[in-house]
Formats: sequence, C-alpha cells, structure tokens
Amino acid sequence: MQRIYLDHAATTATDPMVVKEMEIYFSQKYGNPNSIHSFGQETRQAIEEARKKVAHLIGAEPSEIIFTSGGTEADNHAIKGVAWANQKKGKHIITSQIEHHAVLHSCRFLEKQGFKVTYLPVDKYGLIDPEELEKTINDQTILITIMHANNEIGTIEPIKEISEIARRRGIYFHIDAVQTVGHIPIKVKELGVDMLSMSGHKFYGPKGVGALYLKKGVKIFPLIDGGGQEKNRRASTENVPGIIGMGKAAELAEERLKQGEEDRIAIMRDKLIKGISERVENVHLNGHPTKRLPGNVNFCFEFVEGESILLNLDMEGIAASSGSACTSGSLEPSYVLLAIGLPHEIAHGSLRLSLGKENTEDEVDYVLEVLPQIIKKLRELSPFKGNWKGLESR
Repeated sequence: MQRIYLDHAATTATDPMVVKEMEIYFSQKYGNPNSIHSFGQETRQAIEEARKKVAHLIGAEPSEIIFTSGGTEADNHAIKGVAWANQKKGKHIITSQIEHHAVLHSCRFLEKQGFKVTYLPVDKYGLIDPEELEKTINDQTILITIMHANNEIGTIEPIKEISEIARRRGIYFHIDAVQTVGHIPIKVKELGVDMLSMSGHKFYGPKGVGALYLKKGVKIFPLIDGGGQEKNRRASTENVPGIIGMGKAAELAEERLKQGEEDRIAIMRDKLIKGISERVENVHLNGHPTKRLPGNVNFCFEFVEGESILLNLDMEGIAASSGSACTSGSLEPSYVLLAIGLPHEIAHGSLRLSLGKENTEDEVDYVLEVLPQIIKKLRELSPFKGNWKGLESR
C-alpha cells in the first residue's frame, strides 16, 4: 500500500540537503557561537550566513532577524514584547477570531494584565474587512496582529490594506506568516509590516527553530531573560544546527519560488477541489476560492465526522488532518470554522488536505478515487443522514 502525506500545513519533511548542511554542526563544528576562540567564531560565522539567507527570503536586513525556537515563540515575543514596551502609549490590541492559538493565547494573557483586545470577526471566506478593522482603532491602540494566511482554511488576508491603515495611524503591525513563508513570495517592505513570525519546519527545515522579523526602530521588550544573545533581544545559547538548517531551507525555498514549484502545487490543489466537489454531494469548500494558499484544500462533509474520515484515509495510506478539535480529545469543532459561519454539526465533518513539494498528480488521482468511497461508506453508517438541513451551496 502506498503512503501519501497530505498534512504539510502541520509540518514538512526536512529536506535531505538541509539535513546534510546541519550534520557537521552536531559533532564537528560544535563551538559555542558566543565564545571568542576559533571553535566559537566558526559557528558564529555560520549563524550569520544563515541569518542572511532567511532575511533575503523575505526581503529584510540580516540585523532585523531574531532566531527563536519556532513560530509560537516568535508570535509571543512580538505581541507581548510590543505590548510591554509600549503600554505607556496605550493598552489596546487588535487581532482576529481565527488566529493561531499562539496569538490568541498571548492576547488573552495580556488581557489578564489589563490590556484590552478586540477580536475581529471574519466573513464566510475567513477574510477580515480592513474598513471594519479601522473602525475599532482608538487612541489606546498600539498593536495590530493578523495572520498572513489561515492555517486551517488557507485564506490569505488583505495584509497590504491593513498595513496602510496601521502606518497611517501610527500603530505597530505584526503578521503570523508561519503558513506563507517559503510558499508564496513575501517582501516585508512591500507588505509594510513591522514584525513577521516564521517557523523552519513549515518549509522543509528542522523543527525547533523559527525567526521573528523585527523592523528597525520597533520598540520591543525581550521575552526571555538571560545572556546577551541575538543582540540582547533573545537570550539563550543559539540552536546552531537548527539555525543552519533553517538558513539552508530558506535558500532552497527561494529557489523553488523562482522555479514556480508552488504553481505546480496550486494546480494539484485545484484538481483536488474540483474533483471532490464533482464526486461528493453535500460538501462545502472552506476558505476563499482563489485567495488561498497554493497547497490548501479544506472541505466539510455533511453527515460524517472528520475524525472518522481521517481514520479511514489513514487505513488507505493517506495522512491528512481535520479542522475539528475532536481529534485532540475535544468535542468542540474548529473555532475557525465556527467563525466563518458553519453550524456545529457541519463543522465537525471537516477535512484538510495540504499538499507539498513531494506530492504528485498520481497521488491526487488516488485520493480522488479513495475519498468519495470513504464518504459514501461513512454516510451509510451515519445516524444523522436525513436529520440535518445542511447549508445552501456556498
């Protein structure tokens, strides 16, 4: 039985060229980059080369890149760091209802410290209305934090329009770009953002390493106390192999973007969307039909549970994920799907297929052959069929 991986939004396989680049920094070039001897300076130079590669991928200056343990830490650093450093100016933050938990939980933490947070609603596609966002700004607003693209439904937000509002009103703007860096072209100066979070393992780099782009002049408070690493912005001895790997992954990602690899992935995405829509009844595409990540496919299937779909796909060798939180032991469906207006019973039947560079047309054909049969079988067993009204075609 063939095995097909369609969960690239969760994590990606570390590219063999990335692994090769990292290897010698575990046991041969192992010096502490903060030591002044040759062992340390050797790894320091390698870190700075990696910093240049990451910066180049997003059009930033190397000095504007802070290495972290991942996207979650980068989000926490940006949100809490700006809030703490600028609270004398104001204590109001604007975000959306569909952000990653790294952002939502950081905002809720700050609410307990006296900050006020506005959680913007989204439309049925998951899009934020920039005009509605601007209406929520007041003289206490110090930060806007919005994801570049949603990790579940793939919708790409109107970042440029929001950045223009933030710049005009003198407010810091942070984006969680964990799902977009390495997958769509990004230039921070064109987007007009002040901070950007990314994670190495989302674009074929290693786990446990990420970065925060911090525009020069942004006033921020360090999240971690300790030594003077990362120019006193992020304490702790650097994860040298991880940083080297992320640098190589950024270099390879830039090459793939130039070669149009994401266009090939988008073609397979569209084939999946078209094929599922034609082969399965009572199915709803989640997210924007065109303003979406190249590899993201997200559907809700009426009369079935997302977890059952996943288990049956896995038995056929297909790895996918569900927007439903029931897969983590909760009975509640995805808060993202609820935010775009889906009723609970339909949101429970969600499936996310996220494509990557290893996937092929033949694998897409196999999924289109297997998935409709799985849905048909589960519906025949479902006690709910005929009891749900469903949704009108969306």
